[in-house]
Amino acid sequence: MDYTPTEMMTIAAARTLRNEDVCFVGIGAPSAACNLARLTHAPGITLIYESGTIGTKPDFLPLSIGDGELSETALTTVPVVEMFRYWLQGGRISVGFLGAAQLDKFGNINTTIVGDYDNPKVRLPGGGGAPEIAASCGEIFITTTQSKRALVEKIDFFTSMGHGKGGDDRVAHGLKTKGPTRLITDLAIWEPHRETKEFQVVSLHPGTTREMMADTVAWDILYVENVIETPPPRDEELGVLRDLHARTKAAHGS
Repeated sequence: MDYTPTEMMTIAAARTLRNEDVCFVGIGAPSAACNLARLTHAPGITLIYESGTIGTKPDFLPLSIGDGELSETALTTVPVVEMFRYWLQGGRISVGFLGAAQLDKFGNINTTIVGDYDNPKVRLPGGGGAPEIAASCGEIFITTTQSKRALVEKIDFFTSMGHGKGGDDRVAHGLKTKGPTRLITDLAIWEPHRETKEFQVVSLHPGTTREMMADTVAWDILYVENVIETPPPRDEELGVLRDLHARTKAAHGS
C-alpha cells in the first residue's frame, strides 16, 4: 500500500503515544497523530485541547481549539484557567504534542515571526498555550516537515522553550520537566543526546538517505551509532488515517 511522507510522519508520531498517556494536543499534524493513536493502538488515551476539553474523542479533526466537535465529544469541559493552572501546571499531563514553524537543534520552537520582530517577513499565529505546554508537560513530542526554512541554525523568535542552549540550560531556567524527547518529521525520528540535548537521528523513514537529510536541515546533523529504519505504515494504520481525513474533509468541506 503506497503512502505519502506526511502519512509516514503522522503514523510514526502516533506510535510514540501510549494508552495511559494524558496528552495536550496541538492543532494540525499533532491532532492527526494523537487521534490516530486513539483510533488504533491507544484507545484509552486522554486527549486534552487548549480550550478546556478533557477526554475528547472527535469523529473528525478540529479546525481550531474552538471547534464544537471537541466539546460535544469530551468527557467534560473546564475553564481555560483551570485547564492551565490545575491540569497543566499541576503536573497532570504526561505528553504535550506540538508543531513548529521554526525549530533549532535543541528543540526550541518559534511560532511567532519570521525575520525581525518589528518588521517581520511573516507574522505567524503566535504562541497560544505552547510556551506553557512546553514548560509544564512531562515531556514534549514535536512534529514538523523537514526543510532548511523550518529546521534552522537559530530561530528568529524564542516562543517555546526546548533545551535552551543545550546541556543543563533547561534545568538552569527552573524547569523540572523533560522537555522535547522526540522529534518526528517526514524523513526521520530524532531524540536528544543524553548530555548535550542536541537532537540526533535515531531512525530514518523508508527511502530516506543522509543526502536527503542534509538538504533539508540547516545544521550539521548528528546520528546515533546504530540508526534503524522506521517500520513502514501498516495497512490498518493507513486505512484509519485516511478514513479520519475523509471524515474531516466531509465535515469541513474542501
